[in-house]
Amino acid sequence: MPAFGIETLHRAVRVVIALVIIGAGAMSLPGQTSEPSASPLDKAKEDLSRVIYPSQIRVPWRPHFLRPQDSLERLFGKDWVTVARFNRLDRRHAYPGMTIKVPVDMIAARAYTPLPMRYEPAGPYPKYLLLDLTEQWLGAYEYGNLRLSMPAATGTADHPTPLGFFQVTARDRTHTSSMYKTEKGEGQYPMDYALLFYVGPDGAAFWIHARDMPGRPASHGCVGVYDEFMQLRTYGTPEDPVLFDSRALYDWAVGDEKHGFDSGTQQEISGGPVIEIRGELPRRLPRPTVLPPFQPPC
Repeated sequence: MPAFGIETLHRAVRVVIALVIIGAGAMSLPGQTSEPSASPLDKAKEDLSRVIYPSQIRVPWRPHFLRPQDSLERLFGKDWVTVARFNRLDRRHAYPGMTIKVPVDMIAARAYTPLPMRYEPAGPYPKYLLLDLTEQWLGAYEYGNLRLSMPAATGTADHPTPLGFFQVTARDRTHTSSMYKTEKGEGQYPMDYALLFYVGPDGAAFWIHARDMPGRPASHGCVGVYDEFMQLRTYGTPEDPVLFDSRALYDWAVGDEKHGFDSGTQQEISGGPVIEIRGELPRRLPRPTVLPPFQPPC
């Protein structure tokens, strides 16, 4: 057989072998060629695009499935903070296998807040907190003008955050939960920069405090806000803490001279901000129907 014929045959054999290897890989590792699905570690198969926040109709967005190589910083650069706040999500909970909302107009998203810049019921008060359960968002008002605006994680349907009007009656910069531990059970859950606003008939206390932010209602009734410094201390991540709403809110609410020396431990205070809690939990769209595999007719 001519030399060029042997070489052609060898090349053909190599191509066939390569195709067999690729086919075997596709059969043994279907996840590498199949459609994206939720992470096996995410038992809830989290899809934040299904959580309905009415205010987001003003800022068009598209769903994005997070892949193993994705992070908020890698995807959005300096605008990762904008995307995180839009999703009510922290970096520790932005993991492969979940779906987030990505604003189409990032400039509009930077100014996004679900709460009004002017809220007349807060007009008579030097400090007034408005918590909207439907939006999972907290605003701090001074004489009716919005001064601080931040995502919140409230209680779930099984463990609701109380509705109505309350007042901050105690503070505790280094508070920890007496009932709940961290997810690995290594210690009591930290609740830094805590503001007490209600004690139920059963003695359960409700605080606004630092917590993890998964993008949806998730607490046992308390109200959580961003604190990546607490997360770094507790979980070792993120390495570069940025989001620190708990400290900003605490300093605004009870950090002035009016409330005296702050010992860093639990202290009762008088004349704390009024808190209005309104709305109902956000609606969640049903999961899409999964069709059975196609069966060709006999």
